[in-house]
Amino acid sequence: MPTIFSKIVAGEIPCYKIAETENHLAFLDVFPLAKGHTLVIPKKETDYFFDIEDEEFAALQLFSKKVAKAIEKAIPCKRIGVAVIGLEVPHAHIHLIPLNNVSDINFSRPKLNLTKEEMEAIAKKIRRQL
Repeated sequence: MPTIFSKIVAGEIPCYKIAETENHLAFLDVFPLAKGHTLVIPKKETDYFFDIEDEEFAALQLFSKKVAKAIEKAIPCKRIGVAVIGLEVPHAHIHLIPLNNVSDINFSRPKLNLTKEEMEAIAKKIRRQL
């Protein structure tokens, strides 16, 4: 059964797209810890992050770096935090989260509740930095 991320890749579910290549997709997390919290995924559905083939793994990391640099330019923060948890959705993904302190990457914190307009504005601001 396809994951929610595979449905996003297929266009069955909309997303706030940041960047896309033939093999990767980056989009805003709809349950963000911070403004600009972005998910980066391989389009090929693989459950466990460390099961991704080496060449694709390296390409995904390089794509993530490009997206992280754009987020850093668009969203005021000290750093972009990186998290790979892999329990929420059985489709490998990387969380890129703007950080100003270490508690900003605490996934037990309440998530932000942003409007569609805010999400669209954030996505546009990040895309302009690519």
